[in-house]
Amino acid sequence: MIDQQVSLRGGAARLPVRPRTGRYLVLAAVFVCAACGLVYELELVALASYLIGDSVTQASVVLSVMVFAMGIGSLLAKRLCSRAAVGFGLIEAALALVGGSSALVLYATFAWIGESRYALVGFSLAIGVLIGAEIPLLMTLIQRVDRQDAGGAVADLFAADYVGALVGGLAFPFLLLPMLGQLTGALFTGAVNAAAGGALVLWVFRRDLTCRSRWLLIAVNVAVIALLATAAVLADDFERAARRAVYGDRVRVAMQTDVQEVVLTGAGRSSLDLYLDGRLWVSSRDEYRYHEALVHPVMNGPHARVLILGGGDGLAAREVLRYPGVRSVTLVELDPAVTRLARTDQALSALNAHAYRDPRLTAVTGDAFTWLRAAHGRYDAVISDLPDPGVSASTKLYSAEFYGLVAEALAPGGRLVVHGGPPLGRPHTYWTVEASMRAAGLHTRPYRISGRRAGFEAGPDGAAGRATQVHGWGFVLAGLGRTPALALDPEAPELRSLSQPVLREAGRRAESGRLPGLAPSTLVHPRYWDEP
Repeated sequence: MIDQQVSLRGGAARLPVRPRTGRYLVLAAVFVCAACGLVYELELVALASYLIGDSVTQASVVLSVMVFAMGIGSLLAKRLCSRAAVGFGLIEAALALVGGSSALVLYATFAWIGESRYALVGFSLAIGVLIGAEIPLLMTLIQRVDRQDAGGAVADLFAADYVGALVGGLAFPFLLLPMLGQLTGALFTGAVNAAAGGALVLWVFRRDLTCRSRWLLIAVNVAVIALLATAAVLADDFERAARRAVYGDRVRVAMQTDVQEVVLTGAGRSSLDLYLDGRLWVSSRDEYRYHEALVHPVMNGPHARVLILGGGDGLAAREVLRYPGVRSVTLVELDPAVTRLARTDQALSALNAHAYRDPRLTAVTGDAFTWLRAAHGRYDAVISDLPDPGVSASTKLYSAEFYGLVAEALAPGGRLVVHGGPPLGRPHTYWTVEASMRAAGLHTRPYRISGRRAGFEAGPDGAAGRATQVHGWGFVLAGLGRTPALALDPEAPELRSLSQPVLREAGRRAESGRLPGLAPSTLVHPRYWDEP
């Protein structure tokens, strides 16, 4: 009893190991807990970017809320310092449960409720409070096992914390995501967190615990690890059920690549849908209207050499290859899984008219920005079929610097066409694309094709495709030296939705909604998330 009172007043704890060994064990627990904490942060940021969109905004929300909550947690932890061992054990168990289940709950709210923002903020607050409570308690524990000056103890704790954060930050993209995926990776991290916190307290500080506290910690940790393990076993079934809730019952292909999640639904050309990171990218019911409007105006003129940036589904290439005067087509796609799917999936390959079998087409895997910097010759026509500019990962591909690289790749008389987002749904974004092209020295001709359906692009709030309404598709045609004519090539093939009168009206519609005076988007000043 006397020994326990000395311990609670800050004296040396009665340890089953030597004090120096005990200090190393505490620092090891700090290392593991810091690694797990950073994995939780990165998991929230990654899932928020995928489920909600606009990765810059979501990362800012998660990190700022968590840092604020960590301060609150540190203040609240002062009440637990008199019982630091049991307090730390319970906090780590709670953190393991909350952090480990965060990805699963976020995905569930997205799938069945359609809204993940409130859950995201709630988990950011809860995880931040629990992480913030760790350091004061660990500071108390390390002083008990090996008395040293406060400065030295703080230095040791923060060194272990920062190194653990480094390991967790590297383990998330290079080990957990590729090996376990988002859901199982978070659950596994939670189990490791619970095991590390429970082992430290129940072994090193077991003499600080009453019998009741010891059994409480054992029961709580066993329950948390059992719950996480059960969730991990059921993760595949949960993911299939959630995917059916999001995409319906027709999912044929679902895979997480190094770049994005790719989902293909439907069994035939009349009902095929391709989703990239939750956004409907291709629908066989009306994709021809988009791709005809994207490709055929830029083909009015020399088109022996054509460059397609993005468009790994092969549908833009299908339209280009309909011109007999085309000698070579180079397609630069970031995700090789998309081009592989477009080659091998029977329905998607039929939809793109087996474009990848044409010997004129060469597919290259790479980032369009980096690939253009390497200077691969000049092209008569360049087609930019890239993710929406509202998706932050694509912002650099809609910058003035990027269009400067494209301009250098254009042959004399060459043209460029860019899909710039819906002019009615996101006018600021669309006209910023046009201003960025003009800033690169290009002469532009905007045009808008009517259309309305759910989910082809991210909406103004970056929401996933199934909740988005698109009011027409906006394109910008551009050339060097002079403004290109908005017209079809005299030898254009027969088209289902596009004609010269339709194009003329498309140009008038776009100009009627022009927003003048917008600044271009650049690498150092991206502007695409400034949509009012």
